[in-house]
Amino acid sequence: MSEQERGGLPRLGFLASHGGSGARAIAQACAAGELSALPVALASNNSASSALAWARAEGLAAAHLSSARFPDPAALDRAVLAFLQEQRVDVLVLSGYMKVLGPQVLAAYEGRVLNIHPSLLPLHGGPGMYGDRVHAAVIAAGERESGATVHLVTAGVDEGPVLAQSRVPVLLTDSVEGLRARVQATEGPLYVRALREFLSAP
Repeated sequence: MSEQERGGLPRLGFLASHGGSGARAIAQACAAGELSALPVALASNNSASSALAWARAEGLAAAHLSSARFPDPAALDRAVLAFLQEQRVDVLVLSGYMKVLGPQVLAAYEGRVLNIHPSLLPLHGGPGMYGDRVHAAVIAAGERESGATVHLVTAGVDEGPVLAQSRVPVLLTDSVEGLRARVQATEGPLYVRALREFLSAP
């Protein structure tokens, strides 16, 4: 039985590849009492990621789990799942995680994995669409509006149900850097709001 089912706070686990800005925003909201959840664990596929260093400094269970350590994809999938289960994670939050989740993790956490993507899905999502590639595609397509999307993770990349979106204008003079900055400014608050609504849903 999970912590959530026992009436305690839901336990959050994070996967991040670089800075983990979403994880940091969510942890800050939890500490401030704005979000009723308990961050407990973070794993990264990048041993040098600042997200991993941050997690250790914050006292979260932290692990480097990557193909460098587990060359067999099935073994890596099992290692990630074992880490999450050892920490009794109830909800898994992806924070700039640049790898596709394995089938065992997806099955064990079905309906309980959240991700944030820097466009208004279903526009400009899918395999290979991440970071500045997304913003460049938005500008090239002549979109008038962009933003960020929090969605549930399924086997299809960026295909899960949308939970919440933020919206920003795309300016005629926009550069990738300018649009990125405008979208990123909305991502932390959006992730916190989407997670709060997700956790309070019946």
